[in-house]
Amino acid sequence: MPPSAKEIADFIHARLLGNGAVQLTGISSIRAASNGDLVFVTDERKLPQAIASGASAIITGEFAADLASAKPLLLHPQPRLAFARAARLICASSARKTGTHPTAIIHPSASLASNIAIDEYVVIKEGVSIGSGTWVGAGTVISKDVSIGENCEISPNVTIYSGVTLRNRVIIHAGAVLGSDGFGYVRDEVTGRYEKFPQIGRLVIEDDVEIGANTAIDRGALEFTRIGRGTKIDNLVHVGHNVQIGEDVVIAAQTGISGSAIVENSVVIGGQVGIADHVRIESGAILGAQSGIPSNKVIRGKGIVFWGTPARPIREYLKQLAVLARLAKKA
Repeated sequence: MPPSAKEIADFIHARLLGNGAVQLTGISSIRAASNGDLVFVTDERKLPQAIASGASAIITGEFAADLASAKPLLLHPQPRLAFARAARLICASSARKTGTHPTAIIHPSASLASNIAIDEYVVIKEGVSIGSGTWVGAGTVISKDVSIGENCEISPNVTIYSGVTLRNRVIIHAGAVLGSDGFGYVRDEVTGRYEKFPQIGRLVIEDDVEIGANTAIDRGALEFTRIGRGTKIDNLVHVGHNVQIGEDVVIAAQTGISGSAIVENSVVIGGQVGIADHVRIESGAILGAQSGIPSNKVIRGKGIVFWGTPARPIREYLKQLAVLARLAKKA
């Protein structure tokens, strides 16, 4: 049965006004809403449009508390956040079917929970364990001794090397490569040739992490690479070996993080940022798009935006640009 407005209100801790028995089968924007859909409104000026839409219920703020509406209203101090949480409940009501497709190749030693979904042409090697509620998309390869927790979503054509650990509720998008060797070589000073340094460490991805399409995260060289709880990584990101990323970090597309860098909790990293080896980005710092961080540098300043190459506080950077512009006019 699809969830009712009351069930969703209870789930997201919202105050319900109106008919709690209305069943909700989908989510939508206001413009595209139809019967059964849930929408959200953060701006009081858009409430009339939401009420006149085809939606069956609306998540909105306390500013709508005195509004007369034929549709049920779910009042929450953060409507957008509440909508995201409600979407999980609605989508769970139409979750994919469990079972293993006959084309999947699964080693007899693999330990798989009974209520998982394994799609076409998946390969699962020896010693793998997969927890309940997890989905593995078509064409994915999971190498030996990989541990995957509960309620994970692994999209098609993901490659997971041996020794990788995924905790619970991890989302991996198509084409991602997890646990590949790091870019580690030793140069022979006599011959000038490069020889591979051992890449035998592990990769640990903690609860509630999301990893974008075609992102590559390397295993540790001798120890481990770690992605902390709740971190969100966009498409086309590269994370090098031995990198330690904290909790609730956000990393936008085309960013590269070199080996042994440390990114502490709640850091925000814009698109196309380049972070060199042994850098430390301290908690709460914000790196603007296309910033460059040289080796061994420490970026410190919660809530401060850093920009440029080498990255420095944005106010300082803009002042320097202004000075250069004035000098150029005088030249």
